[in-house]
Amino acid sequence: MELEQQLVIPRAVDAVWLALNDPNMLQGSLPGCQRFEQVGDNAFDMTVSAKIGPVRATFNGSIALQNLNPPFSYEIAGEGKGGVAGFAKGGAKVSLNAITEAGLPATLLTYSVTATVGGKIAQLGGRLIQGAARKMAQDFFTQFVRRLCDDETLDLVIETIKEP
Repeated sequence: MELEQQLVIPRAVDAVWLALNDPNMLQGSLPGCQRFEQVGDNAFDMTVSAKIGPVRATFNGSIALQNLNPPFSYEIAGEGKGGVAGFAKGGAKVSLNAITEAGLPATLLTYSVTATVGGKIAQLGGRLIQGAARKMAQDFFTQFVRRLCDDETLDLVIETIKEP
């Protein structure tokens, strides 16, 4: 499965970079995240509950941030196991570019995700899995922007996140 998206966040690159590297911000933004703890330099363990079609599972996993180029880009490698529901393994490339939006500093965030799944969730079919992954990404960035921005800029950004 592959998923790509771009969105404009009305904050400077440095502020977005700091937020993307803040464990509390990530835990608060990740749907179903029950635990997100730093276990080393750029390494985190987490527990996330997710529903994909009729399958609900709790995944225990880890992610590592790699190829860091602060404050412009990094890669995320991760994997999780959900017991009988199966497993997920994948990565993401995230890049931040400084732009100007309405005369103010902003950030163009671009990400591309690749993932593979196995077990019971793999039997659900690619369209259902991709739809669930897209919704999870939209929910993450909606909450991330909500936590990072004030109410005045929020509605415009959230509409951008929800575009197909």
